[in-house]
Order: sequence, then structure tokens, then C-alpha cells
Amino acid sequence: MGHQIPGPPADLGRWRATRTMSAAVFERLFGAWAGLARRGAWAVVLLSLVGTGLTVKFLADNLAINTDTTDMLSAELPFRQHNREVARLFPQLSDNVLVVLDGMIPEQVDRAAAALTGRINGAPQTFGKLFDPEGEDFLRHNGLLFLSVKELEDLTGRLAEAQPFLASLWGDASLATLFDLLRQGIEQQLEGKAPPVALARVLDMLADVGERRARGGDAVLSWRRLLNGEADGTARRMIVLQPPLDFSSLQPAGKAIQALKDLRAELNLAGDGPVRMRISGSVALQQDELKSVERGMGLAGALSFFLVILLLAVGLRSARMVLAVLVTLVLGLVWTAGFAIWALGALNLISVAFAVLFIGLSVDFGIHFALRYREYRRAGLDNGSALETTAATGGGGLTLCAVAAAIAFYSFLPTDYVGLAELGLIAGSGMFIALAANLTVLPALLTLMPVAGGGVEGGAAWTEGLRQGLQGHPNRVLIGAGVVAVLGLAVAPRAHFDFDPLNLQDRNLESVGVIHELAAGEAAAPYAATVLAENAEAARDMAARLTALPEVAGVASIHSFVPGNQEEKVEIVRDLALFMLPSLMLGGGEGDRDPARRRLATDALASVLSVLDDATASPDLARAAARLKALLAGMDDAGLANLEAGLLATFPDAVAQLKESLNPEEFTIADLPADIRARYVAADGQARMEVLPARDLRDPAAVEAFVTALRGVAPEVSGSPVTIFEAGRAVLSAFLQAGAIAISAILLLLALLLRRVSDVIFVFLPLTLAAVLTACASVLFQIPFNFANIIVLPLLFGLGVASGIHLVLRDRQARAAGTGADAGGAFETSTPRAVLFSALTTIGSFGAIALSGHPGTASMGVLLTIAISLTLVCTLVLLPALLARRSGGSHE
Repeated sequence: MGHQIPGPPADLGRWRATRTMSAAVFERLFGAWAGLARRGAWAVVLLSLVGTGLTVKFLADNLAINTDTTDMLSAELPFRQHNREVARLFPQLSDNVLVVLDGMIPEQVDRAAAALTGRINGAPQTFGKLFDPEGEDFLRHNGLLFLSVKELEDLTGRLAEAQPFLASLWGDASLATLFDLLRQGIEQQLEGKAPPVALARVLDMLADVGERRARGGDAVLSWRRLLNGEADGTARRMIVLQPPLDFSSLQPAGKAIQALKDLRAELNLAGDGPVRMRISGSVALQQDELKSVERGMGLAGALSFFLVILLLAVGLRSARMVLAVLVTLVLGLVWTAGFAIWALGALNLISVAFAVLFIGLSVDFGIHFALRYREYRRAGLDNGSALETTAATGGGGLTLCAVAAAIAFYSFLPTDYVGLAELGLIAGSGMFIALAANLTVLPALLTLMPVAGGGVEGGAAWTEGLRQGLQGHPNRVLIGAGVVAVLGLAVAPRAHFDFDPLNLQDRNLESVGVIHELAAGEAAAPYAATVLAENAEAARDMAARLTALPEVAGVASIHSFVPGNQEEKVEIVRDLALFMLPSLMLGGGEGDRDPARRRLATDALASVLSVLDDATASPDLARAAARLKALLAGMDDAGLANLEAGLLATFPDAVAQLKESLNPEEFTIADLPADIRARYVAADGQARMEVLPARDLRDPAAVEAFVTALRGVAPEVSGSPVTIFEAGRAVLSAFLQAGAIAISAILLLLALLLRRVSDVIFVFLPLTLAAVLTACASVLFQIPFNFANIIVLPLLFGLGVASGIHLVLRDRQARAAGTGADAGGAFETSTPRAVLFSALTTIGSFGAIALSGHPGTASMGVLLTIAISLTLVCTLVLLPALLARRSGGSHE
């Protein structure tokens, strides 16, 4: 972040006398290097441009982004090895597209599914393999066997009672026949006899459809729900595809997904009609994630670059210097991107943020070099001497900045958090690339575009009030900081880590929204765990043990597709079929649509509806009758025809499905469709089970309890809950490990550089306070730490330490020159102003990340902005007071 390079104080001779031998050697090296760049300016610039062009070509051919969030953790972690074993045994479960069809009427959803799967099966080269268990003839044929004996007896009882009703309507499927049958049922009710159907429910359903169609809607009656006694609600059908993937593209499944979107528009499944189709699944999630990150980081990069240009223009006030710094920045950014792809092969969802981080941090090198260069030009040095002197006196400070920042980034390299380790490798190496560019390319550019000498350097008068307020009353400042620290330590422990990677994804994306919706449902499919057994028989025993756990809602295995008591159930269904099927053979759903007959039947029904009141019927039936009578009273012939279309649209579908299900056969695992068997029993015989949680696993405590309970039965359990739990533990471990490495290395750096315990403490205390306040901000602003923003605290120390170092070193230089006896020398220079200005470029760059539409990268930008801002404030407020307290400069 902000790093003012300590330069010679007013008494240059005394400052030179205090330098160490090693410092003089480094100054000569930096000055000589700048001299070489200056003398070969054209060659440096041309070689840089050629190298940049070759790097751009390399990036165009090789740029890739890995959107798989699981790959952001080490492949050697046990839970990842278990996941890979499941993927090896059941490859059809990976790289899938999930198509979800929703509608209020199950028959319409089934029609849409039939139309869609027909088109998909016609283009296997585009869509690949299709898995649609509800569309399997085998399961539709034997579907009634999956009911319990009691449920089946209840259903067959209702159907037996409704048999005359259904037979008559099937023989003449018209509104007139329907109304006649209802009228007869009401008359039976009035005579004290049991009607063939539940009249209150039927009349309510008819009235509901009629009212919505009268308002211009396209509502239809679900006869399946009416006959089965099912409650109203959303009907859902899920279809799974495993499309061919083109890994030469950034969107490997792009062709299949686009073809699905085209089919959605063609079949009117976009949501305007009765059925809505949505696309999700692992492949679609990765593709949408990539688009989200591309849009977010593209916006962040553009905004960051714009803010940098604006701040450079304000701070440098020289078009030539602004251009030189920007060109150096762009070249360094391209080189860093080339290094990233060369070293890693692909970026991940976290490491893509390197570009914005690079812009915000690398530009500081250029700012400090340019400001010091201008200072020496205004002091009267010629262009060449100013460049070499700038490199000599500022190169060490720039190197310090690069090392400090690189320490923070590299601290994640030894950890299992590969996602941040890769970002650390790229960004940490980028600091050295930026250092090299600003000590080589920038002097060459300023040689070709020199800044005019002379003029007056702006002073630091604006800091006088700050200096007097802070250094004149250090005790008050320190007491205030202590109070803030105590309050912060009370709040900071409430900060928590969000383990769920779903929360890092943009819920506005269709694929993400579907997964969140499924996760909130009763089945909680995205949170199902996977357990392997040696064979199908072992799976039966394992499933029984798992089901007994209170943390488990249910277990799905190959045995779930083979219901029990089949012999008894088959007999029940066949008894029903003996008298049901013959009555459904004649007819075919076509009915008499004569308007006159329809009107007579309507009037007759309305007449008996009038008789139903609280005295002759139950409250529910009386209310439903009044509702339907009011609807019919205002209908003309066109309205009745419209009502007929809505009430009978799905009747043929319901009867067809009923007829299909009335001839089931007993079956075993061997009789199941091959697609179903292959998803639960591997080629080597190992059996897979899906274990559903009893609690909402969006609660971290529930995740831990679920995983712990399962491991008590199956130690090698895998799947989403285990990944969430173990990934969270791995990330927290990585955070602690990286934090320890960063803090230890930075303390060592400070000890070697400053060689005074008090100075080390003075530099480190503001950073510690800023870290505590950052944790408080996480609590107060409800921004939990997560897989993306956990890098913030190690970076806070790595990026924030340089400002303190520069102020301490500048204070030392002022004292050595005799200008800082009252501990105010450093604050009478341009150092605080440069620290502030340079920090603003970093804050602006990180703030741009916060505007990303991707929640993960946005949270990283928000917390980085907060952390760097707090670091700046703590350093500029606390450090001057500490320096004054040591020198006894208090006026209190």
C-alpha cells in the first residue's frame, strides 16, 4: 500500500555519514542499474514492447480459468481423495447439466418433459447422455408399487368409488357430462348417500380454475391430483444430461447449454407459459461462475485502472510522468499474467483477482519513483542524475515494499489452500515483476520523456495540524487507542467463518438460484452425503445403520428402487384393474361439445348448488358450492367453452397414466433399467448410497453434527457436507498457518531492518489494532470471513507494514540530520502525504473489487478496502503518538 521512500534529509552530508556500508553498496547497485536503463533507453523500451507482444500472444493461446471450487484445496486431502474415488466409480455423476422443469400442473410438466427429452434424444452429439428416471417406462409401469400397502389401499378405495364417475366421463369427456355427474353426486349427498368423489375439494378446484381463466389466465385442472388426493403445489421434474465437453473453450459445455436455451425458447418454457425450465448442474454452475467472475473482475479492473489514472493525474501533475507510470504498470501486468499461466496453467476463481491487486499495489512503486525523481529535478539535478539518484536512494525502499508484500502473499504457499496459494504465487511474484519494471522500464521512459527541471516542491504544511494534535498530546491518543482496542477485542471474537461455498456464488444467476432452492427443500439434494459399500447386500445393512441415526432423514440406494411387499401390492392393483380397466377401454376422452347441452347441464348444476347451504352441507361444501355457483352465474357460452377447455385439458393424460399403472409386475434389482443400476452399483460391484440430512445444513453446527455422525458408521463418507466441513477446516488451518508465517517473517524483517525493539513494536502495534478493528468490521457489517476474503488479515500485515517502516526511517533520518529533535521531523516532510496518497490508490483499486457481481470476490474487495483503510488510519494516528511518547515530546 502507501510507501513513501525515505530520502536524504536537508543536511545531506550528515545523512550520508550515517549510512552503513551495505546500504552504500545497494545504493550504488540501484544507481548503476538505472544508469544502464537510461543509457539504453530505446533498447529497453523496444525489448519490453516485444516481450509484451509475445506474452499477449501466449496468453491468447493458453489463457484458462478453472471454475471448480473443489480444486482450490489440495488434491492430497483425504476428503478429496474420497471424492475422486466416487467420481472414478460413477463417472456419470460428474460434469452434468441439471434441467429443472417447474409448473403448477403435473400433467403439463410431464408434457413439457416429453417434448424436451424427445428433442434432446434426437441430438446426442450435442446433448450427450440423458437420465430421466421419471420418464422411464419401467417406473411409470410399476409406480404404484412404491406406495405403502396402506397408501395403496387408500388410493384403490378412492378409485373404486370414483370408477362410475371416471367411466362415464371417459366415455364422453365434456363439460356437460362432468356437470351432470357432479349434479348427481350432490343429489346423492342431499339424500344422505356417499358421493363418488370428495365434492368440496372437487367444487373448489373447479371454481379455482374457472376464476383464474375468467381473469384471462390459462389455468387447467390437474386430474392426477384430484384422483390421487394430492395437495396443490409446484410440480417438479429433474432431468440430468452429461454433455460432451470442449476443453479447448473457456466454456466446455457452452454448445449444449446454448442449445438447451434455444429449446427453452422454442418450446415456450422460459416462464411465460405454464411450465418453466431452468438450467443448473455442475457444468452450468462453473460456466455461470466464470461469466460472473469475468464480468465482475472486468468491471473492477476497468474501474481500478480509471481510479489509478485519476489519482496519478492529481498526484503527479505531469502528463509525461502519468504516461510513463501507466505504461510501466500495463507492461508489468501483462508480464505477471504471462507468468501466472506459464507457472500454473490456469487461473482459479480467487487468483483472477491478481490483476486488480497488481494494479493497486504495483502503481505505488511508480508513484514513489516518479515523485522522488521530480523532487530531484526540482532540486536542480539534470535528468540522468535525477534518475540515478532516485534509484540509488529509493531502490532499497521499493525493494522493501516488494519483499513485505510478497511475504504476505507467499505465506499461503505451504498451506493446503491451493486457491489462495496460487493467488499468492502470482501476486507475490508480481511484486518483484513490478519492482523490476519500475527500476528498469520507468527510468527508460522518463529518459525518453524527461520532466522539466526547476520549480518548487510542495511542502507538507497540511500535516502540521495533524502533527501538533497527535504528537503534542500522545497520551490522549494512546489512551484512546487503548479504549478502542479493548472494545474491539470484545467484539472481534464474534467474527465467524462461512463454510458454505454456495454463499460465494451469485444467487441472481439461474444455475445458482436453482441449487439454493433445492438446498432449502425437504430433500436438500445438494447437501446429500455419499457412502460406499462393498456390494449391494452390504449397502442394505449400511443403509439400515445410517437410517437409525437421528441426524439422517433418509438413505437412497439401489434398494430404494425395489419396493417391499410387491406380491401383496400387485394383487391389490390387479384387483382394481379387473373392474377399472374395462370401463376405461371405450371412449377415449373425446366428448360432445354442443353449446346447448352444455348450457342445460350448467343450469341444472347451478340449481342444485343453490340447495347446498350450512343447513344441508358441511361448511366447506357449502362455501365451495356458493363459490362455483357465483362463477357460473356470470358465464356466457364462450365462457363455458373456455371453462370446459381448462377443466378437461389434462383428463386424457391422467387416465392414460392410470391405465399404464394398473398392470405392474414384481421385479428385482436385476430388472431395473441399466441407467438406474449404474448410478448406484459400480462395475466392480461397489454400491453407492445417498444420505440426506435431517437438519438444515446451511447451519455450520448442523454440518459438523451430520458429518461426525456419519463417520461413526462410515469413516470414508464423502459428498457436499464432508467437502464443506473439511474445506472449512482446511481453510481455517491455512489461515492460521499463513498468518503465523506472515507475522513471523515480517517481524524478522523488521528486526533486521530497524534493529531496535521499540521501533519494531511501534511499527507493529498499529497493524495489530487494524487487524482487531477489521475483525470488528466483519461483525458489525455482517461480512463473514469466507474462502475468498480469508486472505485479508495476512495481507494487512504484509501491505501495511511498509508505511510504518517509512515513517520510522524518515524519523530516524530527520533525527540524524538534526531536524527531528522534537520527533516531528518526519511529519514535516512529504512522507505522510505520500503515504496517504499512495494508500488511496490501493484503497481505490481494492474498492473496485467490491463492485464485482460475484459475492466471493466482492467480499474480498470489501474487507481488503476496510483493512487497508484501517491500517492507514491506525498508522497515521498511532505511530506519531508513539514516536512522540518515546522522545518525550508531549505537551500534556
